[in-house]
Amino acid sequence: MSSETKPSIGEMMAATVPMARTLNLEFTETSPERAVVRLPDQADYHNHVGGPHAGAMFTLAESASGAIVLAAFGDQLSRAVPLAVRAEIGYKKLAMGPVTATAELGRPAAEIVAQLDAGERPEFPVNVAITREDGAVTGEMTIVWTLRPNAPAA
Repeated sequence: MSSETKPSIGEMMAATVPMARTLNLEFTETSPERAVVRLPDQADYHNHVGGPHAGAMFTLAESASGAIVLAAFGDQLSRAVPLAVRAEIGYKKLAMGPVTATAELGRPAAEIVAQLDAGERPEFPVNVAITREDGAVTGEMTIVWTLRPNAPAA
């Protein structure tokens, strides 16, 4: 399969993660260095003050973290499964209209792969900033991920 016909990480996530599809998340950039995902302004997902619901923003940020994990470690999927371990989110300012989540790895990917190579189960943070269209940071989230090594074949 050529790189032109290979689905993007955003397309794969929309196809395999029902919540990403449900919220109509837009994966605008996905690389091993950064993932950017946009939540359009949709009345069905508003809270009591007319902005995006906290649960929708949590899903947005977690989806951005998953996109960067797949971009950074997709070549490791034959030997390890990426799993979110825990997450913490802080809502900083009122979010109105569309919001965008930008995710970055909290540790170099090479360090994480080296731990996996050493037979360990690495844990690593992914830091996500949620912003309004005016650039104001409305939320910050840290998701700790792990690469769980696959069980050896019997």
